[in-house]
Amino acid sequence: MTQQKEFKKSEIFIFNNEINYAKGGIVSKNILKRSGGNITLFAFDKGEGLSEHTAPFDALVNITEGEAIITIEEKTYNLSQGESIIMPANIPHAVRAPGKFKMVLTMIKE
Repeated sequence: MTQQKEFKKSEIFIFNNEINYAKGGIVSKNILKRSGGNITLFAFDKGEGLSEHTAPFDALVNITEGEAIITIEEKTYNLSQGESIIMPANIPHAVRAPGKFKMVLTMIKE
């Protein structure tokens, strides 16, 4: 996974134009990173994913391109462009890419 600096402020942007896919990988780019939480843009190549894990804070996933499979506490959700879901704090979750997709992940810390 590659990470870059934050987005520029006071400039209009389109999420899907701000990140490119990497063959066989996952690319991430910080939109904002603060002590109270982060907003990160991701691009997943087909077949990639994040294995099951937990996080100590809630995380909002918004699919901006393609489709994703999100598993939360062993329940599977199929999300398409424009759809969102909240992954609750301290609950096991995973992300899979049946095809290429992009998402914005917003994590809010306590």
